[in-house]
Amino acid sequence: MTELLTAAQMRAIEQAAIATGEVTGLELMERAGRGVVEAIFEEWPELRATSHRAVVLCGPGNNGGDGFVVARLLREWGWEVEVFLYGDPERLPPDARVNCERWRGMGEVRPLQNDSLPPWAEGTALVVDALFGIGLTRPFEDLDAVQGELNWWRSARRTGETPRVVAVDVPSGLCADSGRYPASAAGNPLDDRVLANLTVTFQTPKPGHYLGVGPRACERLRVVPLGLAADAGVTLIERPTATARLGKATGHKYAYGHALVLSGPSGRGGAARLAARGALRIGAGLVTVGCPPEAIPENAARLDAVMLRAVADGLMLEEALEDKRINALCVGPGLGIDARAREVVAVALSIPAGSPPPLSPPHGGEGSGEGQASRTDGDGDSLPLPPVGRGEGRGAPTSERRHLVLDADALTILSQHPEFFDALHDGCVLTPHAGEFARLFPDITEKLNQPATKGPAYSKVDATREAAKRAGCVVLYKGPDTVIADPTGRCAINSAHYGRAVPWLATAGSGDVLAGFITGLLARGGSPFEAACTGAWLHVECALSFGPGLIAEDLPEELPKVFRALGV
Repeated sequence: MTELLTAAQMRAIEQAAIATGEVTGLELMERAGRGVVEAIFEEWPELRATSHRAVVLCGPGNNGGDGFVVARLLREWGWEVEVFLYGDPERLPPDARVNCERWRGMGEVRPLQNDSLPPWAEGTALVVDALFGIGLTRPFEDLDAVQGELNWWRSARRTGETPRVVAVDVPSGLCADSGRYPASAAGNPLDDRVLANLTVTFQTPKPGHYLGVGPRACERLRVVPLGLAADAGVTLIERPTATARLGKATGHKYAYGHALVLSGPSGRGGAARLAARGALRIGAGLVTVGCPPEAIPENAARLDAVMLRAVADGLMLEEALEDKRINALCVGPGLGIDARAREVVAVALSIPAGSPPPLSPPHGGEGSGEGQASRTDGDGDSLPLPPVGRGEGRGAPTSERRHLVLDADALTILSQHPEFFDALHDGCVLTPHAGEFARLFPDITEKLNQPATKGPAYSKVDATREAAKRAGCVVLYKGPDTVIADPTGRCAINSAHYGRAVPWLATAGSGDVLAGFITGLLARGGSPFEAACTGAWLHVECALSFGPGLIAEDLPEELPKVFRALGV
């Protein structure tokens, strides 16, 4: 896994290295600028072969100092280089001022104004955005015409008619921690903000390169090592260490766990069948679907290796769970939100059957499109639900509980019943998409959706960590920028961007398969955090392996091919 550094962490390790004499600021700036030039030539080898024309836009801080190094190195390579500075050269930080003076010995520094750039940069091969990097905490609202021009050049570059835009660290104005543009106008921030064809960052990627609109703003990402030591609190999942344990060596089927997937009524069993297939394919020794008795014929017609058991209500689930070999449950896909569903969720959370919760408030269930749970007053007006739960958990420790994945309708039920939310424990994994997250954590969602006025902006990482702490269990917040956090603050990002982009994964049922993957890994003995990270990563790997045209049923069937590629 790759460590991700926030802007503050990156500044801290640079300052620590300088303070100990390990490196000077000038040396770091030289490494950064040289790394940018090397990344440019690696990305576009044709630019290395001959000289071209470049425009370098330098800002008033150390990001601008990196830009002066880039300009000098390109000039030494034989390029024609034009440099613009936004700000007063006499007020540059010391290291940036040294590199500005070095450039002045080779060429002119022109002031950057809103009309500095021509509408069409004919003959320019490259524009380097070194205006603002990860240190910017205010909205970048100046130079709107320049920002608009860079935005247009990045987009039009796909036709080959405009300069390539290269951003140093981040496209100017993008928050490196959140992947948001502070103070963006309503609408799509990608319409008028600085965008890049290539973004070159240093030491490690930053969370904002993978969150929010960051991946679309950066387009392609390269990382230049600076040779500094650092620990970070967020990791990028690349190949989880748990994949080394996916194979089977010795033992019988019960050695690999028994997963129970709770299903809904006839006609709604498809989601649970997808989850069960995912759990079985990922290696659970046995998988059983527990469904209402009348749904057994339908499920029996569609399942072979997956077993069936009648679970009409909470009492029958309690009876099923007397078999202590069942060590992982998946509750929610296609479950419904009726009285039986509430009983099943309660028993799965170790709330005894026969102590039913109050009737649930009106809600459309999974797929209703409602972003927030609501109660209805006597006149039928919708009132927002307060945040659920206290994050205290209850009952026996994890060692005495079964692992439990709660997805889809189970999350809706949790959002409606605080006593269920309070029964969550550290053996649980919640897997909400954005709408479900909003129903469970409306106050956190409100913070996340508020326009950012300064950096570092509140991020999906912040939101998921806060949710996990409140719930007392692992939360996997789905999306192309899936974030996974546990109550201690440990956090990972599973990114489906850049070379791992899989837009065809946005298909009905794919989330049910993910719930099954995680359940199967829990049955096999994985910890909740490890199972969530590994399941999410394999989910994307299966989609990458299959390619366009994917439907949810293809995901479990692609696992053997992915396992072979991993050497499992």
